[in-house]
Amino acid sequence: MKVRSLFACSIVLSAIGGIANATTYTLPENSNDSVITQFHDDVPLTRVEQNETLPDVARRFLLGQTEIVRLNPDVDRWQVKKDEIVRLSNRRILPDTPHEGITLNIAEYRMYYYPPTQKGGAPQVMSYAHGIGRQDWKTPLGKTSIVQKVKDPAWHPPESIRREHAANGDPLPAVVQPGPHNPLGAYMLHLAVPGGYLIHGTDIDKIYGIGMQITHGCVRMYPEDIEALYNSVPVGTPVYMVKQPIKVGWLDNTLYIEAHPDLEGEETTLEQKLDVALKLIQKADSQNMPEFDRGVLKQALTVLDGNPVALYQRLPQKALPVPVPTGHGSKGGYYHGV
Repeated sequence: MKVRSLFACSIVLSAIGGIANATTYTLPENSNDSVITQFHDDVPLTRVEQNETLPDVARRFLLGQTEIVRLNPDVDRWQVKKDEIVRLSNRRILPDTPHEGITLNIAEYRMYYYPPTQKGGAPQVMSYAHGIGRQDWKTPLGKTSIVQKVKDPAWHPPESIRREHAANGDPLPAVVQPGPHNPLGAYMLHLAVPGGYLIHGTDIDKIYGIGMQITHGCVRMYPEDIEALYNSVPVGTPVYMVKQPIKVGWLDNTLYIEAHPDLEGEETTLEQKLDVALKLIQKADSQNMPEFDRGVLKQALTVLDGNPVALYQRLPQKALPVPVPTGHGSKGGYYHGV
């Protein structure tokens, strides 16, 4: 694994070692910026304290399994040794959706919830890892809303799912009662989508599948994440379900790009990815095409690790002078705001 400077990151290692929930981001002060940052260092790391797996590390930091595997291509997924360094996520580019309610970007196995801003507080966004529908049971796209909330739900598996389990030698009952082995977990949010699609928790048997393409179309979350979301969002909350594997956004006059692999069963060429990226870059720069580093762009679209990388830095825009009256009969004057 390439580490920019292990010793320079030692403060970050100790600072994030005990984080229990790293999902809250303060939105940028500039409303036109869309890159959110959790840690100040560009490469946040953690040192594992005992032999474990990458899914164990992902579970501890509430990251998805696919996400942490992509960030650590040289680390053995199933054998992370004591004292080995594991890279964590830091920056994210917000999906191109309204900053309200919930956005599910299935291309990155990640949810963004924009809670109401508290009086005197800064606007925030909560970001959660989640599982999505597999190739033959796709999670739907489009705008919908939460129509029902249920605590300790019973699961009534559809006949199609019961047949599938029976064929695999794992027959299901007509009703799975609430409990640790209920695939819905302890909380469920029902979406206004035909077919009974849900945002729900998970059972203890599938908890390491968060951040993977494994469900029958529903959105599956870590237990503590779905509990927090359940207690935060009211019925009627809008939900935007999108698929944006390539995202572009600004932060402090720097343009970033974030790219994710295709989902299972889908395949786009590098040329197709470049075409999408160039259109997004042009859109982000007011339909202009800036002189950015094409090599960095191609690398991002080849590596596809989901880590935002800088493409271009523009000069800060200067504040325009504001006209103010200078007295009766005057022709006016100017002052610069402070």
